[in-house]
Amino acid sequence: MIPAMPKPLTSLLTLLLIAMAPAEKLRSETTTDWPSFRGPGARGVAEGSTIPTTWNADPESETNDGMLWETKVPGLGHSSPVVVGDRIFLLTAVPDEGETELNIAAGGNIDAAKDSGAYKWMVLCYDADTGKELWRQTAHHGEPKATRHSKATHANTSVCVDGDRVVACFGSEGLYCYDLDGKLIWERDLGVIDVSKYDIGWGYASSPAIHDGKVAVIGDDPDHPFVTVLQLTDGEEVWRSDRSEVCERSWGSPLIHEVDGVTQMIVNGFPWIVSYDFATGEELWRLEGGGDNPIPTPFVSHGWIYITNAHGGKAPIYVVRPDARGTIKLDSEEDSDSLVWSVERGGSYMSTPVVSGDYLYLGNSNGVVRCFHAKTGEKVFQKRLGKDAGVIASLLAVNGNVICASENGTVYVLKTGPEFEVLAENPMGEPCFATPAVADGVLFIRTTKRLVAISEPE
Repeated sequence: MIPAMPKPLTSLLTLLLIAMAPAEKLRSETTTDWPSFRGPGARGVAEGSTIPTTWNADPESETNDGMLWETKVPGLGHSSPVVVGDRIFLLTAVPDEGETELNIAAGGNIDAAKDSGAYKWMVLCYDADTGKELWRQTAHHGEPKATRHSKATHANTSVCVDGDRVVACFGSEGLYCYDLDGKLIWERDLGVIDVSKYDIGWGYASSPAIHDGKVAVIGDDPDHPFVTVLQLTDGEEVWRSDRSEVCERSWGSPLIHEVDGVTQMIVNGFPWIVSYDFATGEELWRLEGGGDNPIPTPFVSHGWIYITNAHGGKAPIYVVRPDARGTIKLDSEEDSDSLVWSVERGGSYMSTPVVSGDYLYLGNSNGVVRCFHAKTGEKVFQKRLGKDAGVIASLLAVNGNVICASENGTVYVLKTGPEFEVLAENPMGEPCFATPAVADGVLFIRTTKRLVAISEPE
């Protein structure tokens, strides 16, 4: 039996081992990553993080309080920052000639953008500490195979990262896998995915998701909607499910959730929201949706699956138990065990909600924020943020506050709780459509022109 080491020697040995450990190993153990759209578990929650409540990142301002750094981003994209270790990843689409524009605060405009000419679909990588661009790769070059909405871009999706693999999906322009240094590992042509309505292509927006060495991709083109799962190692297809009988269109990303030994992939859609067995593609349950433009991504909180959508007169919120099976009927007593609660109106159109503590927050394109009790469905409040404060970006919950990035160039910070309390209105100087990210106590915000890092002063 080896005798116990004295405590001072134990502490000294621990310090020596730490000092000798490789820097990369230390970073992986101490850094909180934001590896995909809406971060860990796609919940939009940064647990244990502390970020500033107030800041000023308006480039026209004489003071930039709270801003760690800023860098210009080429082209146009609503791709959200993804942070892994000391690297940030973004997607963008850069025209060969001229500049593309967004129709800001356009109200009910349904027209496609009048783009012409070729684009470069690019993956960008930045240093998280300084904002310096580390590398860029052009995944595809050519004329767009589908049109975009006048408020959307040709690079709406976010990458997902697992280990040393970075997966980017540009819809009609393909699926690509790089290593952390920008070396292309594999690529796959997904065909034309023209997610449209009124015979107008509104653009692709479904970010990929990674789980257990596999990549999930949604391609809900109304003419041939599908979901597929591929191997992360080489992009080979594991299974594909035709969704022509269940979905007319969708723009959300897949939620992958494992519980009780079953991993399911939940996909928002219209007329049906469907859960698939992630291993086989077999349907586990389905729920008739409400809004006919399903955009928000399902997420998990309190052990339940939260789903919302809107448009077409309906805006439901559904909270589903993960052990639900078969067709869930809203008016059936038999299905009362499958639904925790639901409401017919109150859901969000484009922004994915967030649960902060016991409260569910939803932002809307008209600037209205709604709050429900996350466990009971009781409506708590409905308030308007401000003039032209359209919330397109998804919401975040950070350290007891809710972050609402807005189309009017302001990031609102709300205090979690039953009262509507705006703690701060933080100027960015440019519209914010992309969902922010939080990593290592830094808030990363992409505006229409820049990537900005917000942090407490040291």
